[in-house]
Amino acid sequence: MSISRRISTIFKAKASKALDRAEDPRETLDYSYERQLELLQKVKRGLSDVATSRKRVELQAQALRESGEKLESQARQALSQDREDLAKEAVARRAGILTQLTELKAQHDQLKAEETKLADASRRLQAKVDAFRIRKETIKATYTAAEASTRINEAVTGISEEMGDVGMAMQRAHDKTEQMRARAGALDEMISSGALEDLTASADPIQAQLDSYNKTTGVELELDRLKKEMGYEQTPAIESKGAEGTN
Repeated sequence: MSISRRISTIFKAKASKALDRAEDPRETLDYSYERQLELLQKVKRGLSDVATSRKRVELQAQALRESGEKLESQARQALSQDREDLAKEAVARRAGILTQLTELKAQHDQLKAEETKLADASRRLQAKVDAFRIRKETIKATYTAAEASTRINEAVTGISEEMGDVGMAMQRAHDKTEQMRARAGALDEMISSGALEDLTASADPIQAQLDSYNKTTGVELELDRLKKEMGYEQTPAIESKGAEGTN
């Protein structure tokens, strides 16, 4: 298969899928029903036209019969008055009317047969259209229910996927938090053991000893205060230290 034919086949396949997704069977059913109604209306209009033509022929035939009866009466009257010429003319005209009546009867019989055929066709088509309408509505209702169920399932599936993503995000956050806590604990242990230098400590050794002395003096003064409150005899730690320093 050539490249152009393969591209054409792929394009047609994609177009077919797009049309299939775009097609709504409910719209197709409604369109088919409308077309059947249009056909039924055409049949009924044809039936109405034939019936109208038949009625017109019947009226013409009635008028011709009345004219024929009148001519027959005139012929009798002319004969009673010894006017054979007038009677002959009236009879001739009546004969022409009878010929027209024969032709009209043939037309009437033809129209009557056509009317009967169209009436039968109209009844059969009406029954089919009614049956199609019931079937159409049933299929549409079934399709609508299936469509709603599908959308609900898709929505539920989407929610489940979203909740799964949320759960994964929470797990990742928990793991990162535990990692951070473990790292902080490890750093604290390393600082306490001296494995890591405390960058906040003073770099001056003299100042470090002075700070340590101040801390010790403050502790001893607080201890002396507590002993005085409790009535213990005490020896001032600071004075003894000063004396020792003097000696």
